[in-house]
Amino acid sequence: MTHDYDPQLGLYIGGEWLSEGGRDTQDVLNPTTGAVLAVLPLATADDLDRALEAAQRGFLAWRATAPEARAAVLTRTAALIRERIDRLARLATLEQGKPFAEARGEALAAAAMLDFHAGEAVRIYGRVLPRPSGMRSLVLQQPVGLVAAFCAWNFPILNVVRKLSPALASGCSIILKPSEETPGSAVETIRCFQDAGLPGDVAQCVFGVPDLVSRQLLTSSITRKLSFTGSVSVGKHLLRLAADTVMKTTMELGGHGPVLVFDDCDLDKSLDTLVAHKFRNAGQVCVSPTRFYVQQGIYDRFASGFAERTKRLKVGDGLEAGTQMGPMANPRRPDAIAAMVEDARSIGARVLAGGDRAEGAGFFYNPTVIADVPLSAQAMNEEPFGPIALIAPFATLEEGIEQANRLPFGLAAYCFTENGRRQNMLGDAIEAGMVAINSVRLTWPDSPFGGMKDSGYGSEDGPEGIAAHMITKSVHIA
Repeated sequence: MTHDYDPQLGLYIGGEWLSEGGRDTQDVLNPTTGAVLAVLPLATADDLDRALEAAQRGFLAWRATAPEARAAVLTRTAALIRERIDRLARLATLEQGKPFAEARGEALAAAAMLDFHAGEAVRIYGRVLPRPSGMRSLVLQQPVGLVAAFCAWNFPILNVVRKLSPALASGCSIILKPSEETPGSAVETIRCFQDAGLPGDVAQCVFGVPDLVSRQLLTSSITRKLSFTGSVSVGKHLLRLAADTVMKTTMELGGHGPVLVFDDCDLDKSLDTLVAHKFRNAGQVCVSPTRFYVQQGIYDRFASGFAERTKRLKVGDGLEAGTQMGPMANPRRPDAIAAMVEDARSIGARVLAGGDRAEGAGFFYNPTVIADVPLSAQAMNEEPFGPIALIAPFATLEEGIEQANRLPFGLAAYCFTENGRRQNMLGDAIEAGMVAINSVRLTWPDSPFGGMKDSGYGSEDGPEGIAAHMITKSVHIA
């Protein structure tokens, strides 16, 4: 294919670009200006039926493809993403708002993930069980089948690759529904797979009314796995749909990342690390550090240091050099954040930085630091998914762990302490699928990514991401 991104693009099914025709459409907005970037055609029920039929054909052929050939497609895709990185990053910034440098980093992370899964594709092993002479018992790992994958808008390149890469390495076919708010990034990422030699029937990409797409894909007997990244409420709804066909599921749901900061931490280093990470992608990150519980001995210094650093952040157009935080991704988010800030302020919390919208066009909300936040505050109990840092004191290790585990979320948590014994205790006691100690990095190609409690179950990335797309079969031969 030689098509370039244009306002009429939008929908890719089975190797064909579909124009608008008479179908419903949705505007794609630039969050920096609020202007319309593109008009996105939405899939009809007939389109979804075609996608299911194509993906079933694709699965039968792809599962029979040699693992080395599947790996080669992923390796070539990684190379194309690196080659086209500036184009992909610019699209992500235009559609989602994050700074260009962050978008480039996202694309590089996606390429690294592809390289890892390419290696795993040739390491899907079974085993032979000991039996009497003349008998054989085999344990086989086989691809589960067609995967219906739904992903969010906050990482429009990486989320797409995170769904496609392990599914394809495992021998599955996939129908992907990315966010309708960031379609260009998804289409251009999938184009890299296509140009790397992936057959068109193996991976489908559809955009449409979420309820129509989810019901049609998840009630089909062709679909054998659901993989979802998004909110807890939507995830639970999709699980109910998936239950009727008893399909395999991987759920990466919302989070409300607690951060425990102890008196003995390297305070300046911790602050420099946490402020940058808190406001990455305007806080629109499922693993974003959000609830900062700080031990009493350094509480005031931590709060003031956090606010001072936050006030120095450059907020603006992600395509401009030096921008450290862009807009929120859609017009809904600033309103939601403003309501949470006002609620916290009304019950006694202190706003130390931000707390208001930025002037001008676009969906901007200034990076915000709020101290002395009561546990009853809305933002302390519901995932903010925005540029808010909530700070509250704690006294003892036991109290800190209690606060970190207080909510039903269990995706990511962070701890800062130089005490080795305490580090081990925190790693055991914190209820989260991922815990970072004296660090904020949680995403590595070889490490499982996933949560517990209401934050979901199952893992993406790492060998676990491959295992999540396999079924176990035993074969006994006499």
